[in-house]
Amino acid sequence: MQPAHHTLTVSLPPAVTDTALAAALTTAAELWWPGDRRRPRLWTESVPAPAASDAAARRRAAEARRPLAPGHRLRAVLLRYADEGHRADVVLTADASALDARSLRLVARVLRGDLAPAAVTPLAGPLPLDLRLDGETRRLASAFALAVGRYEGASAVRVAVPVPARDRPPYALGALDGHAVFTADLSPGRTVAELLATEPAAPAEGDDPPLLELMASDGPAVLPTGPGALPVPSHQVERIRQQLLTSPPNTCLSRLNPLSEAESAEQLVLGAGPKDPKALRIDEAFAAQVASRPDAPALTAGPTTLSYAELDRRAEVLADGLCAHGVRPGDLVGLCLPRSTDLVAAMLAVLKADAVHVPLDPEHPADRRERTARDAGVRLTVTDPAALTGHPPRPTAPRRKPGSPAYVIHTSGSTGRPKGVLVPHLNVTALVDAVRDDFGLSPDDTWTCFHSAAFDFSVWEIWGALLTGGRLVVVDHWTTRSPEDFHALLVRERVSVLSQTPSAFTQLAAADRGAQDAVGVRLVVLGGEPLDARPLLDWFDLHPEDRCRLVNMYGITETTVHVTATTVTRRQALAGSRSVGRPLPGWSVRVLDAHGRPVPPGAPGEIVVGGAGVALGYLNRPGLTAERFVPDPLDPAGRRLYRSGDLGRLLPDGTLEHLGRVDDQVKVRGFRIELGEIRHVLLEDPAVSAAAVTVTGGGGGDAAAVRIDAYVVPAPGAGEDPGPVRERAARLLPAHMVPATVTVLPALPLTANGKLDPAGLPPPGARRAPVTAPAPAPAAAAHGTAPGAVLASIWRDVLGVEAVGPDDDFWDLGGNSLYAIRIGTLARERGLPEVPLRQLYLTPTLGALSEALSLET
Repeated sequence: MQPAHHTLTVSLPPAVTDTALAAALTTAAELWWPGDRRRPRLWTESVPAPAASDAAARRRAAEARRPLAPGHRLRAVLLRYADEGHRADVVLTADASALDARSLRLVARVLRGDLAPAAVTPLAGPLPLDLRLDGETRRLASAFALAVGRYEGASAVRVAVPVPARDRPPYALGALDGHAVFTADLSPGRTVAELLATEPAAPAEGDDPPLLELMASDGPAVLPTGPGALPVPSHQVERIRQQLLTSPPNTCLSRLNPLSEAESAEQLVLGAGPKDPKALRIDEAFAAQVASRPDAPALTAGPTTLSYAELDRRAEVLADGLCAHGVRPGDLVGLCLPRSTDLVAAMLAVLKADAVHVPLDPEHPADRRERTARDAGVRLTVTDPAALTGHPPRPTAPRRKPGSPAYVIHTSGSTGRPKGVLVPHLNVTALVDAVRDDFGLSPDDTWTCFHSAAFDFSVWEIWGALLTGGRLVVVDHWTTRSPEDFHALLVRERVSVLSQTPSAFTQLAAADRGAQDAVGVRLVVLGGEPLDARPLLDWFDLHPEDRCRLVNMYGITETTVHVTATTVTRRQALAGSRSVGRPLPGWSVRVLDAHGRPVPPGAPGEIVVGGAGVALGYLNRPGLTAERFVPDPLDPAGRRLYRSGDLGRLLPDGTLEHLGRVDDQVKVRGFRIELGEIRHVLLEDPAVSAAAVTVTGGGGGDAAAVRIDAYVVPAPGAGEDPGPVRERAARLLPAHMVPATVTVLPALPLTANGKLDPAGLPPPGARRAPVTAPAPAPAAAAHGTAPGAVLASIWRDVLGVEAVGPDDDFWDLGGNSLYAIRIGTLARERGLPEVPLRQLYLTPTLGALSEALSLET
């Protein structure tokens, strides 16, 4: 429990000479430890600086940190300074297993001449400990634990507290005193009285000693001193100690604040962006590009390329059609269109008509799209742009201001109802303006639109290209599912700016390693989910940092795609950095506690975003808007803050680290998911009386292995076949939210408090760990194995199932888009014919896929 050694620095009277001090030490050592050949001697050193100087303080601290030589119980070093005749110090260092802190103070008294050596009696220890704590020590231990708990986000903190030996003689010498373990319970709801009532315990045999410790003194215990002695600032521990002394006993611990008002103000300034962007509408900013570059290529989809002028004219025609169909300023218009030039033109047309577009992904189930359109209250849904052509020009009218809504994107909602996020024009133009110079965005760039229009990453891709004069290449559905095809598109179209989720980029990087032609990408923007930087090392080998810049961006739909940015370097990748960088110009980030106060630098808390990107709120959800979009007391313009629900820490240099979620919201392959929405959909099924949803897998950073599992209790009279339950969920949820498994239980396991006990849920099925990366294997023909059997083996390896039959469905076995890509890669490596990703989607059973590929079974 005790430290390996401890030290005491003793100031000597000016009259004490080196000779007298050495003699006193020798006399005492011969008396206390007769026959010991390793008795301590006095070492003398000169410090070429005044005693009060910083250099002298550093020398004393260095001596205090220096360990003892093995087998020695005590070291004494006399330090004499340049201002001779004034102060001299003796730094005493003792082996904690031989001399405790009280013994070290006795040695100091003897050397100062205040106590005769014969008055001190060595004793063998240890003696029984007195575990009773005085009030001051108890408050200090509580304050120390609470301060450290705030920085570490810990709900329990252990502190080693010095306690005296019981019935110790006043001048006994040895390792007689000891340490007790003070375990502070800092769980939510705990009060000052409960913390101060904590009783220390004797250290358990074999238990690791606490990393935190208080030091013994002549009175109550004290904090350790010296450079690096404390993991938190000592003045913040003292501030909490004072609050423990003065706060009512029933005060919640969460209300105790380690920061002063000045420190809180510094933390708020630390996360502020330096720029307030100019307010523009999206269509106004696009019109400026049309005016300056009318004939430049703007949009490519397949073989079709439109210039800026052609795209503008196409959008004008569609805007006229929208007005002819009754769309008025402020109306919401659903866009359910495949990836094409028409999709982008229709987005622009809605904005030109001064309306608000609501993307409805045609790949989502029809029931899901209908629910979303109903929730938004759209005026009409565009599914065929041809219906909007051939109408007379709309009358000229002034458009609403840049602060008016531009689009609504729906995110997962815990009540089963997706939340529509209402984002104004000026947020998007501010985002592009914030990074234009830093990222070097110019008309020379070619971008890809890889992501669904219903995923806000597409907002960045589309307008990042078109508002900076670049060319946007729309990637079709099947190409997004094939890393090899996508890589070929990047080469063919000479793409220079690429945006990807880390999950998708991992697959693309693997295809890049095996490709003959190199991509010419100069900027890769990663976002949408947490980044594990270590797998990027292979990318850096082929694409050095001076040729291709990798930027990791953290953001939220409610704060307009991106909030912070950091350039990822090889050094950061080697270190596995969790940094998401500093806020963009015009944005701000704060890390606050449960009471809305800044937490100490480096301590975890909720990430709260302010500034230019904060959305208008949730569509038709005033209660939820008021809960998550809160007033910013520091913004003279009256803008609001968004409480993200993400955990993070703001470091002293102003960079942000992302630590996960406060609630049960999760990210699955870049998509933000509320497990409560999935559970709500399951409970709407008349055949289900109770349900639970969990997320498993993903260890080692393998995003493909993340799996949603559902557990249901049948309603009275309902059958126990989970198939219909999952089929109904698949009609209402997008593919990334459909549970991989549905397990039927007679009842859900509950805790003593009647809550779900996740630990009591059985495994969802007999699965072994899926392979995390394709492993080379000999060609099937070399072993004489039927190709159909090889394909079945690949399914077993990738999906982690024990057996697979011809009627087993890839998706029902837990398949997802990343696993589909992995199966195609393994098939090639094991000598099978090409497995087109489209074919796996069209023939998802093993038998049908084998037949389509003409494989012998």
